[in-house]
Amino acid sequence: MSAQRVAELAGVSRSAVSRTFTAGASVSEATRKKVMQAAETLGYHVNHLARGLIHERSDIVCLIAADLNTPFQSRMLETMTRRLQEIDKVAMVINTSGESESVAGALRKSLNYRADATVVFSGAPSASLIDTCINNGQHVILINRDDHRDGPENVVVDSATAAWEAFHMLRRAGCRRIAVVSSDVGTPSIVGRATNFQLAAAEAGIEVVVARYGPTAYASGVEAARILLSRSDAPDAAFCVTDLLAFGFMDVARHEFGMSIPDDICVIGFDDVEQSGWSSYNLTTFRQPIDQIADYIVRHIDEPLAIRKGGEPTRFQPLPVWRKSVRPK
Repeated sequence: MSAQRVAELAGVSRSAVSRTFTAGASVSEATRKKVMQAAETLGYHVNHLARGLIHERSDIVCLIAADLNTPFQSRMLETMTRRLQEIDKVAMVINTSGESESVAGALRKSLNYRADATVVFSGAPSASLIDTCINNGQHVILINRDDHRDGPENVVVDSATAAWEAFHMLRRAGCRRIAVVSSDVGTPSIVGRATNFQLAAAEAGIEVVVARYGPTAYASGVEAARILLSRSDAPDAAFCVTDLLAFGFMDVARHEFGMSIPDDICVIGFDDVEQSGWSSYNLTTFRQPIDQIADYIVRHIDEPLAIRKGGEPTRFQPLPVWRKSVRPK
């Protein structure tokens, strides 16, 4: 997007556009208003680095994410920033959990400084933010999302095999009444895990109960356990679509219902966050290959547009981590 197009739409000179976006430069309020309206219409963002950069690249990578306080997202963010620093990149983080206006303002700043690429984590960042990045010529990489549009590169963790394996782990343990503990957050990764588990159960002729309560948080696992375990047909197994949900579920099962895990009920999670290996949980789960995903992204982040991967997403397989929340066969 060129300053000349902004000038033409605003009906002013190119130098007037330049002065509008230069701090301290002289420009009338009427001209400034026309230029800003034209820039907004065209999606124009001034390149603050262009005046001083010797190299063509800014070496800035924008990371867009939500729910950064959760164990999985914080670990993903820590890994990505560390890997980027190892290749002399600077990470600019935008937390989309905030107010929409502040999020949009932060994104405008990243575009002003012409980040080399934008990496969008799984979760709730809106499609409109992704479109803004693409329309401004960004190399966009999406992690665990199902945004079907031309331009971005997709990286996904395949939940189908993991869900099938989780179901059969529970069946081999002798479990008959199985519940899926999910949330009301309809992100692609969360929905995919629950759906694929249901499909695996349906293939075996087993009907499972799906419980969806609130955000993907510890408290939602607590709520699910209180409701499910108080039923006359309470489950003897639970597949929790994240470890955080599993932690809440397990704590209620043990401390409020006096159940023993895995003797009375088996529990499987997904993510393999650090707390999964703590002795309080010893959670059998599936590990998202964060290190491999980060390595893949840093290897491809500087690829020229002509050779960037398109079409089908790059898939990574989660790895089962057997601990003590599921009975052995």
